[in-house]
Amino acid sequence: MSPMVQVRYFAGARAAAGVREESISAGSLDDLTDTLTERHGERLAVVLKAASFLVDGLACHDRRAALPAGATVDVLPPFAGG
Repeated sequence: MSPMVQVRYFAGARAAAGVREESISAGSLDDLTDTLTERHGERLAVVLKAASFLVDGLACHDRRAALPAGATVDVLPPFAGG
């Protein structure tokens, strides 16, 4: 079984998911995005494709890297502005 992680959504990701945060069982960011897409649908899937992820406050660019049990994953959609 994959470890449980806490997922926190920000800005457009929060709007697409319809929740502020939730606990998910996922072994990697790829697993996590698949599960979140199944749970919340295509609107969130589009956001996840462009999103950045922080795992316990550190940027994670390898979506196949193992997620530690109890990690907090922040989903950060691209931000506009300047």
